[in-house]
Amino acid sequence: METRTKSLLSIRPSLDHIINTDDPASEAYFQNEVLRPILKFQNDLFVQVLKNYFLKHKNTFYSLSLEKRLIYIENALQKDIKFRNVLKGIIIGQFTLEEYHSYRSKSAALNKRMMQMLIQRYQSQIQLFEIP
Repeated sequence: METRTKSLLSIRPSLDHIINTDDPASEAYFQNEVLRPILKFQNDLFVQVLKNYFLKHKNTFYSLSLEKRLIYIENALQKDIKFRNVLKGIIIGQFTLEEYHSYRSKSAALNKRMMQMLIQRYQSQIQLFEIP
């Protein structure tokens, strides 16, 4: 398992600009040290997953105004449980065993953080979801 941990940690982007003074057992620490690098690393996949979600839902997203598109993204991540679980799986699959054990003890709060971070990430990249 040590090889898996080393491999996972070695492919994550370094986010040196985030200075983490939080307690290593805190949710904020986990967010900054684990979730942010994983979200950055998996960003291209997340974009494609959301585009596929739009396609499966008859591309109604593309007929909406910008404001309604932002709301659509938020609703998709908050209300579509199957979609949420796919996104969580993409993230959790990148955890080391130690990170997973830490995640388990505070999964409800960390799941909320994950979805909020993904909503913000998607909304800040809304231009990527334009029809070419």
